[in-house]
Amino acid sequence: MNFYRQLGFLVFGSRLRRLSESFLGDVNNIYKAHKIPFDAAWFPVFYILSREEEVSIRKISDQLNISHSAASQMISGLQEKGYIKSTVSKKDARHKVVTFTPKGQKLLQRIQPVWTALQKAMEELSDGEAESQKILVALSQIENKLEEKTLFERIEDHL
Repeated sequence: MNFYRQLGFLVFGSRLRRLSESFLGDVNNIYKAHKIPFDAAWFPVFYILSREEEVSIRKISDQLNISHSAASQMISGLQEKGYIKSTVSKKDARHKVVTFTPKGQKLLQRIQPVWTALQKAMEELSDGEAESQKILVALSQIENKLEEKTLFERIEDHL
């Protein structure tokens, strides 16, 4: 039996990390195989921008549940590559927002078919398996409980 599987929740985080690394590695390999200069780590920002014309860094950080500083770093990296730009908001001149550059818009068009294929491939992984289809619900439940009380706090309660 697989070492990780027999330890259950004791190595839950390690199993999630291994799955994540595997998924992200395969997705990045697809981009590379199709000569698309994109990194899976950029997906959240590209996806948010694909849904809205302009977005503030604060909104990105809130939606991704990351610090403003972390969101700014992601944005800076994409700006350096020429995919997005920072401008004054059309709706409120007091705020800065980010938008796609023409280069970013062109890249978005190239990666959207990969996103569609990725969605289908991920659905295939759970197709026909009742337990596998519940994984997203289970992950949401765990995330909700962690918002109520961190794992650190829970461990401390048992020590």
